[in-house]
Amino acid sequence: MNQPLAYVHPGAKIAKNVVIEPFATISNNVEIGEGSWIGSNVTIMEGARIGKNVSIFPGAVISAIPQDKKYEGEDSIVEIGDYTTIRECVTINRGTSDRMRTTVGKNCWIMAYCHIAHDCAVGDNCTFSNYTGLAGHVDVGDFVTMGAMVGVHQFCTIGNHAFLGAGSMVGKDVPPFTKAAREPLSYAGVNSIGLRRHGFSTEKIREIQNIYRILFQNNYNVTQAAEIIEAEMEASSERDEILQFIRGSKRGVMKGYI
Repeated sequence: MNQPLAYVHPGAKIAKNVVIEPFATISNNVEIGEGSWIGSNVTIMEGARIGKNVSIFPGAVISAIPQDKKYEGEDSIVEIGDYTTIRECVTINRGTSDRMRTTVGKNCWIMAYCHIAHDCAVGDNCTFSNYTGLAGHVDVGDFVTMGAMVGVHQFCTIGNHAFLGAGSMVGKDVPPFTKAAREPLSYAGVNSIGLRRHGFSTEKIREIQNIYRILFQNNYNVTQAAEIIEAEMEASSERDEILQFIRGSKRGVMKGYI
């Protein structure tokens, strides 16, 4: 249902049961899935691919060109997964030639005034609190929670089920299942509350804690810790995910306890 005061370009592909409120602007080369709601004064620019049952609140700007001087007009996109909520004044920029797309997964909750820059990849079931900002080329796993006013440096990676405390400045990679806080950013324990909420057993959480005790609390360097974890900890999907993350880190992982 399009309000008469909204502008929808004839080239936009709008599915059934989409509600577009007054003063919204939908550009050419936009796709919006069934059941989505586009609030007043939302601007959706070329290259947006919005899933089903997505809610976008007033003042949000989706798929604006990258804030990157290297951008040369390439035909890039933004993808937003089903059932994601994007609150007031959020900005999500489309990709550059590096990845050609910026993605936000399913069932995410992006609170007011957040910014997701070009070429970011955000997983499913993530929560970003108000004023969180991702610089370009950031990778965020599934079930990640960020407190208010978190800032993430370009090319950083945040692992699955990580929790970042409010006001954190993220310049290093944050491994999966951890809590990160303090300045400079450092390990603040395992995200045990989040893990319990998502079905991890007490035994599994204890296993993860033992792995990170070796990595962050026993005064080993990362290479030594990875070798000890692999040699001494029983193989599991969580152990292997952690090892793969820390060995594949390009910016280096955050500090241990300080």
